[in-house]
Amino acid sequence: MEPVKNTFNEVFFEKLTETIAKNDSSFSKNLFLSKVWMDEWEGYELKERMHHVTKCLYETLPQEYESAIQILMSVAPDITFKFGFASMIFPNYVEMYGLDHWDISIKALEEFTKYSSSEFAVRPFIMKNKEQMMKTMTKWAKHENFHVRRLASEGCRPRLPWAMALPDFKKDPTLILPILKLLKDDPEEYVRRSVANNLNDISKDHSKLVLEITKRWLGKSKETDWVVKHALRTLLKAGDTGALLMFGFSDPKNIEVVGFQIHTKNIKIGDSLSFSFQLQKNKESEEKIRIEYAIYFMKSNGELTKKVFKISERVLTSNIEVINRNHSFKLITTRKYYPGMHKVAIIINGVKKSVGEFELVSE
Repeated sequence: MEPVKNTFNEVFFEKLTETIAKNDSSFSKNLFLSKVWMDEWEGYELKERMHHVTKCLYETLPQEYESAIQILMSVAPDITFKFGFASMIFPNYVEMYGLDHWDISIKALEEFTKYSSSEFAVRPFIMKNKEQMMKTMTKWAKHENFHVRRLASEGCRPRLPWAMALPDFKKDPTLILPILKLLKDDPEEYVRRSVANNLNDISKDHSKLVLEITKRWLGKSKETDWVVKHALRTLLKAGDTGALLMFGFSDPKNIEVVGFQIHTKNIKIGDSLSFSFQLQKNKESEEKIRIEYAIYFMKSNGELTKKVFKISERVLTSNIEVINRNHSFKLITTRKYYPGMHKVAIIINGVKKSVGEFELVSE
């Protein structure tokens, strides 16, 4: 799989420089590219490349911020999401150089998010003046463009991955909640998913608050029910009683895991772990269950870190049911495997029921 950082490639730079030159007669393509392709380029990771390209734009566009932004706003519609992460150089320019030019920058972020995403770039503005910025984002939540509406939610997520943290919102998410209420029934799934992700972030610090909100929302529509379910995923995985009861899951004491077997006690990196177990009811009634397993992966320092994987949700009608599962240890870009003893646990309605060990070997 091609590394994401390679979205900054010759095709992208050719399109970018060609489009800038059409909008800025003083722009030097050769000077810009000579600054981009410096010796350290190959060693740069994704965000380092983005910041470097943005810096090169700053050094080759007009030094007056408003003039540079006007050029970039003319260029951005031609450098869209099809270029992936690379298109985020436009909001990144605002993040790096526009914090002291509030009005111009806010308009630019609103425009740029239509073609890439301003979710990272808006966060320093929230840090500078959260009340003013959240008023703007409340307006964005009513915008006709769904990318702008999504920005209203995604940009203020307290725990947005890869982004600057918002510690004030971790402590008190009050300013976020009116935006999420406005967007929970948005016609675009892309926007509703952001609402769910934002609530999921909040639930990690304010579980009771999120349970209160989602309980009011549940049952209003199929779309809002999906938002609620996705928003509570962390609480559901953690076996939070309030979250489980909201969706009618049974008391985990009514279900036992028996006959847990790991069929591949020693597996090579690239192969699959195979295991099976049986679910056994302690009552005659039907039981709604959420079946998951957790892999405790070995880290480079010899400690274990847990990741939970969902198997299914179902109503258990028979007294005994057999479950077979395989988990691939094929090499992927988002996880590095380390040889050593690992663990796998079976989780029913958030409660760990059985644990076993296996060894991962490099050869």
